Amino acid sequence: MAEPDARNTSALNNGGTGDSSPAPLSAEVNQWLQGLAKTHSKSVIKTAVAGLFAGFATIVQMTLLATIIHQGLVEKVALTALTPYFLGLLATLGLRALAQGWQTTLASRCSQQVRQQVRQQLNDCWQATGPVSLNQSSAGTHSREWLDHVDALHGFFARFLPQMLIATLLPLMILAFVFWLDWLAAIFLMLAAPLIPLFMALVGMGAESLNQQHFQTVSRLSGQFLDKVRGLTTLQLFQQTGPASEVLQQRSDQYRFITMKTLRVAFLSSAVLEFFSSVAIAVIAMYIGFGLLGSIVFGPAADLTLFSGLLVLLLAPEFFQPLRTLSQHYHDRASALGAGAEIFSRLKASESTGQRVRPAPSQNSTGVMVQDVSVGFGSGFSKNKLLFDRVSFSVGRGQALALTGPSGGGKSTLLNMIAGFIAPQSGAITIFDKAPGQQAFGWLGQKGFLIDGTWADNLRLTAPQASDSEIADALAQVGLGPLLAERAEGIYSKVMEDGQGLSGGQSRRLSLARILVADYDLILLDEPTAALDADSEQHIVQTLSKLKQQGKTLVFSSHHTALLALADRVLQVVDGRLQATAEGGHHD
Repeated sequence: MAEPDARNTSALNNGGTGDSSPAPLSAEVNQWLQGLAKTHSKSVIKTAVAGLFAGFATIVQMTLLATIIHQGLVEKVALTALTPYFLGLLATLGLRALAQGWQTTLASRCSQQVRQQVRQQLNDCWQATGPVSLNQSSAGTHSREWLDHVDALHGFFARFLPQMLIATLLPLMILAFVFWLDWLAAIFLMLAAPLIPLFMALVGMGAESLNQQHFQTVSRLSGQFLDKVRGLTTLQLFQQTGPASEVLQQRSDQYRFITMKTLRVAFLSSAVLEFFSSVAIAVIAMYIGFGLLGSIVFGPAADLTLFSGLLVLLLAPEFFQPLRTLSQHYHDRASALGAGAEIFSRLKASESTGQRVRPAPSQNSTGVMVQDVSVGFGSGFSKNKLLFDRVSFSVGRGQALALTGPSGGGKSTLLNMIAGFIAPQSGAITIFDKAPGQQAFGWLGQKGFLIDGTWADNLRLTAPQASDSEIADALAQVGLGPLLAERAEGIYSKVMEDGQGLSGGQSRRLSLARILVADYDLILLDEPTAALDADSEQHIVQTLSKLKQQGKTLVFSSHHTALLALADRVLQVVDGRLQATAEGGHHD
């Protein structure tokens, strides 16, 4: 199992985690969102159709209501004769409620499908980037991307996109009906309608920028808070808890300030839109009132009746309602663009850092093959930035390869490339005739990855079906049997996150036991005996010796004499160059 063993804790850095890349152009983000919408266009259209059906039911409802009032007050029709209209009104109300419920269900389903696709894109992006490059960003930023940023797309696909179709078609339906009733009132509606989208766009441009700042600020704040919590012990040792608290307070105030600015824009836009729609409805109400009183004789005003005038007045708010609803959901679009900018930055960055060489399987390879691999770090790719330049070596199946040499020479980089955590710029790597990452393997880093749970929970991360006896046997093989016997709960004894409560050697051996119970054919180890006591070193060396006897392929970096003697081949790694040494059991 690949264990992400490097935690980037910037506890003493008052600037916090600066892992936010420049936001891409809004046009690119909008194009990405439109691509998602096109993929799920059928779901969006179904949601809009449900909304249109609810709008049509509203037109029928208002027509029946105006008919009942006109027949009862003007025509003096008996209530018994109006019973069919009342029943029709109740049925229409029921149909409208069902249509609205159908619209909500379809909208939630559409949003869920889109968010599932985006999370899959993020998962593929993180997998392609690899844990080494991914660790340059804080876990707080990643969790915000996975949870809050993706959830911020909900309103855009569930409400805004369907409402755009509804706001285009439903007002046209109402306008055509009103034009049939009174063309002058329809003209009033036509003149007032463009004002709402105009001011909606003007206010929305500011909201889009603020929402993007909002998501960037909260991402940085999440990363900084997590860094400070992880490094709390270090901060206390260096008496830096006070300055760290001040930094978090400043960042929190900045987040509060951006949030309040966003809310002010939202309230301002709502007030402006309500004002224009109210003025338009008031103008139509005055026209109908004066027309019914006979004060206006121009055009169709002379033919106004209580039925036509009341129906126009009832439909006027419904004409503006889709536009007003769209203006409310316009902030969903701004939120989606702000969150989408962060997600798109991550996906776009992975295109350059996560490009992996996928060689065709070689029929001659039976183990690990590294052929003409070059890798470098930093921006760009040039000769003077290469750590390794066209290096090659191989490890036969069932053999052990040791990488040794001074710190910083590139041993961990080679292991990370074999594991698939780092993608080389050129060359080919095959693991048992497969590309890195396609073959399950065991990984033991310099710091083990342990979760808050029991010993059994940690071992079952790699082997969920492992029995209690298999777990106990694996623990015994790494020399944890006596310690296990002292625990009343046995393999169900508690282990805190990152192995707190265990010594460094015990934690490392527990991680090694997890590899044993999973029974991997390839095992990669990065300094497995570094900073351990003699007892732990002995148990790890013995365990690796048994694994080699079982035919497992081992690749490890180490300076430990006993481990180097275990290897069939030892490579000296110095400043990106590989040299065979005279150490090891068997040599090429």
